Amino acid sequence: MIDHTHDPALQSWVESANREDAEFPIQNLPYATFRKRGDEQPRLGIAIGDMLLDAGEAFELQSMQHAMSLPRVERTGVRRRVSSYLTRYSTGAERHLHPISEVDLLLACEIPDYTDFYASLHHATNVGRMFRPDNPLLPNYKWVPIAYHGRASSVVVSGTPFRRPSGQIRPDAACPPVYAPCRLLDYEVELGAFLGPGNPIGEPIPIESAEDHLFGVCLLNDWSARDIQSWEYQPLGPFLGKNFATSISPWVVTIDALEPFRCPTPARPEADPSPLPYLSSSSGTFRITLEAWLRSAKMPGPVRISNGDFSSMYWTLAQMIAHHTSNGCPLRRGDLIGSGTVSGPEKQNRGCLLEIAESIELPTGERRRFLEDGDEVILRGYCDAPGFRRIGLGECRGTILSAH
Repeated sequence: MIDHTHDPALQSWVESANREDAEFPIQNLPYATFRKRGDEQPRLGIAIGDMLLDAGEAFELQSMQHAMSLPRVERTGVRRRVSSYLTRYSTGAERHLHPISEVDLLLACEIPDYTDFYASLHHATNVGRMFRPDNPLLPNYKWVPIAYHGRASSVVVSGTPFRRPSGQIRPDAACPPVYAPCRLLDYEVELGAFLGPGNPIGEPIPIESAEDHLFGVCLLNDWSARDIQSWEYQPLGPFLGKNFATSISPWVVTIDALEPFRCPTPARPEADPSPLPYLSSSSGTFRITLEAWLRSAKMPGPVRISNGDFSSMYWTLAQMIAHHTSNGCPLRRGDLIGSGTVSGPEKQNRGCLLEIAESIELPTGERRRFLEDGDEVILRGYCDAPGFRRIGLGECRGTILSAH
């Protein structure tokens, strides 16, 4: 529900939040887990401009898990109180603020489980056409949100470097496979969603209340070893080609902050089946722009590779949650789901190198078909709509180190 906290004229006594280019204006208020340097105790923060409000000190919210465990109506109430606190200055309020540049941003929370979906029709079609030119989509795609269970232990916060994975690859179909470093390393532009409070085992979450369990969203890069993946994925799907690293941004933008950017889901072609009743919803989706940037070790700054719109996805976050629990599967606070690669109808909307399907020339003259050691991929995101203040999702960065 849109309320006074979304008023584009609203301003904060934290001056940096009022700048036109601020990612975290008073209308945003994303959460992050942080640690003051020299202090081992993680704290829950709320971003405002270039500062973090200590939510434990100011509002007795001690952790991200605490916030995630609250019913949605209570989370909305917290947002309204925080907005009021940061709009109307009270003596001494600044003592609860910390400059973002002077703290360490951590993983949002301990993640119990991670599930990655495959919700973009454009991505599924583009990739499927490479392997099945005459039949790119499998028969179930337009009926069911496809997903696989990822590895929560290898989800890392933005800025964490990772080593190029090794595994079984088969570069020559006429020869046996070999164990070697991945040669076809890729990124995937995704939207992550943190869940909470969750449901008991055996009790599905109805589509009508699915968003009550959607705490907020973040940027997610599901790094992919394409040559390992292509050899191993049949018959059970991704494994070592995916589970070596997944990077997420530290900022969790709440579903309440996203309300002004809600929009209808794209109309399905007449030939497509309507969602089954348990997946049928009129709640729509969210207009979120997601960008991929690339910087090689020789480049002073990154160059944009792609931009896409989350609202083009075939399946919504609510449908993903409803389907995930439709068999009685319990979701827990802090669970993470990935949307799958966010791609669109145009070439500049393709959210991974596999899908771009051609070599990219960088400003240095270097070329990239897949990622090289020393490359850094940066995901950026924002929401923009007429009549509302633009809000940002921050950045998600990851740099590739050489294989062991």
